[in-house]
Amino acid sequence: MNTDALIIFATAMFAILNPIGSVAIFSGMVADRSAADRRSIAIRCSIAIAVILVVTVWAGEFVLQLFGVGIPSLQVAGGLMIMLISLSMLQSSQSAIHDTKNNEETAASEQDIAIVPLAMPMIAGPGAMVTAIVSTHQHKGVAANLEMSVVCAVLAAILGIGLLAAGPITRILGTKGMDVVTKLMGMILMAIAAGMLAAGVKGLLPGLAGVPAG
Repeated sequence: MNTDALIIFATAMFAILNPIGSVAIFSGMVADRSAADRRSIAIRCSIAIAVILVVTVWAGEFVLQLFGVGIPSLQVAGGLMIMLISLSMLQSSQSAIHDTKNNEETAASEQDIAIVPLAMPMIAGPGAMVTAIVSTHQHKGVAANLEMSVVCAVLAAILGIGLLAAGPITRILGTKGMDVVTKLMGMILMAIAAGMLAAGVKGLLPGLAGVPAG
């Protein structure tokens, strides 16, 4: 996997995981917890994110083959899904894909929100998993999978650090600052979604790739 491809993958995953938005969500969900509980949730959440993404890198395409789902179809579905997420980020609203209102209520009553709904589906959700699977299809081999796994683990660690520092980050950036960063991530994500959608459509309708520009 060349450096450019690895950078594109890391950028896409970073934008989808949306650390700033995740910190804001985390802050709201743990506002009434003790400091020790917040630390425990942040650490377990980051570990769960790493596990989810790394397992997806190594086994995601196999699962698709098991169910007979083609990569072009996944690219189209993933592109549309990521585009919806990016639109919600640009509009500063919660996407339907990440809507876990009922899960939050259940989790709060059970006193454990680290894995569900925080790690999955709010942070390492369908968009991140689709991006990982498409990337493993485009860049095959053990070496490429190892590189992407390292990227996923590093991003999970960065998210964990961000969640641990959620209080200071929220106070420093403020509501407007976090909103600006989220919109910027949304723009990047929109561009990535457009590329994924175009690749999927060409895969499903190969004739389009040979149509001369009019």
